[in-house]
Parts: sequence; C-alpha cells; structure tokens
Amino acid sequence: MTRQAVLPNESPDLTPRRLADLARLAEELGYESVWLPDHVLPPEPFGEVFGGVYEPLATLGYLAAATERVQLGTSVVIAPLREPYLLAKQAATIDRLSGHRLILGVGAGWNEPEFAEIGADFSRRGATLDDTLSLLDQLFTTGRGRAGGYFEPRPQGRIPILVGGNSTVALRRAVRAGDQWLSAGLSPEAFAERVATLTRLDPERRVRRIARQQFSKDLSAAVETYRAYREAGADAVAVHFGSDDGYEERMAAFAAATA
Repeated sequence: MTRQAVLPNESPDLTPRRLADLARLAEELGYESVWLPDHVLPPEPFGEVFGGVYEPLATLGYLAAATERVQLGTSVVIAPLREPYLLAKQAATIDRLSGHRLILGVGAGWNEPEFAEIGADFSRRGATLDDTLSLLDQLFTTGRGRAGGYFEPRPQGRIPILVGGNSTVALRRAVRAGDQWLSAGLSPEAFAERVATLTRLDPERRVRRIARQQFSKDLSAAVETYRAYREAGADAVAVHFGSDDGYEERMAAFAAATA
C-alpha cells in the first residue's frame, strides 16, 4: 500500500512557493502522489475539509515544473461545473507538461449553493459527469471531437481517471469509466463494505481503491488508522495533514512511521 499527500489548499495565505515546497517534500519523502481539491466557490469556512483556494489544474501545471517524479492529482475536479472540452484540453496539457504524471480525479459535486451561484444544473450533475467522461475518452483516444474537430495534445497513453464518491452510483461509475476510486470520509469498516460492493459490481475489473484519511494531532492513532485501511482493502491512502501550520513536520513524521 502506498502513501499519498493531499496538499493544504484551504488557506488564502498559503503562498505558491510553499505549495511547491510541500510538493517537493512529498516527493523526497516517498509519497506516491500529491493531490489538490477543487471548489470554484468553496463553502465557508474553508477549514481543513473543503479546500479550493487555488484552482487545481492551473496549480498542477505549476507543480509539474517544481517536481520530477511524484504523480499529480485532482481530488476531485467537480466536472459538472466545467466546460468539458476545456477540461480535456487542460488535462491533456498538464499530462504532457508533467511527463505523463497526471491522475484526473473527477466527481459529481455535492454543494448545491455552489452550483446555483455558477448557474449549473445540480439535479443533472451525475448525468453531466457521465457525459463528460464519455467525451474525455473520445477526445483522448481518437483525437476528434463530436462534430469532427481535431484535439491535441493527445495523451501518450491513458490518463488515469479517478472517480470520487461513496455512493453505489459513484462505484458503478468507477468500474464503468474509471481506473481508480477514492472514498471520502469513510471509516475503515465502511471502506471495507464499499470495497466489497465495488468487487460485486464487476468482479472482472480491478479498480484501484484509495481511502482518504485526516491526520492533524495523534501520530500513533493515524498510523493505526492507516494500517486499518490496508486491512480493509485499500491500495493507497491519501492523507490530509491538517492546518498548513506544521504541515511539513506531520508529513515527515507520518512517512517515517509508515515506512
């Protein structure tokens, strides 16, 4: 099981240089990937949960230049708030700039006021996400749009698609159109139940299973939870290390304790 780091994209005071330093540190410490959350208009307060200060795709382009090996992921882009052709262009560009290190995490979204303020249809968010995933696959594999337009840069190999969400609908979407699945806020016991459901939905297709974990104070408890996720069937754990104050120290301590 591998470790992943969710970067602290919750504070407007977090400088771009510090964000790049954290990504480089994660790379040096052996974290498999770094992740940025997405909200165009995050709810108040941002806190340690919602994130969304820096736009993730633009920021991953910046982090691609600051790192060499670590994978770069969105956790997760709220696809129904995005124009799908532009999303495809951004993802393919970052994949090329980073040397094929992008993992495109997508989700349907949950914050209805955010949809309303932007003018997106909250009631159709699942259908919109499915349509976006279908279009991404077409553009990335054929290089042609639905009306015949040419799409470049074509990814050199498949851009891994991660589907976020705990519902059975999200799990079906992951086995149908994704390569990875990310849980959100599940206990190890609940995660194990969702893993069993994922397997039942398509026993022949192995989707990578990732649990998200929060660690801000108790290192021993965090390590115990990490190991519990492994026993529950996680292939990787994406860890958020609390407030940005002291993030480096907690990231390093967790890496050492779970080596």
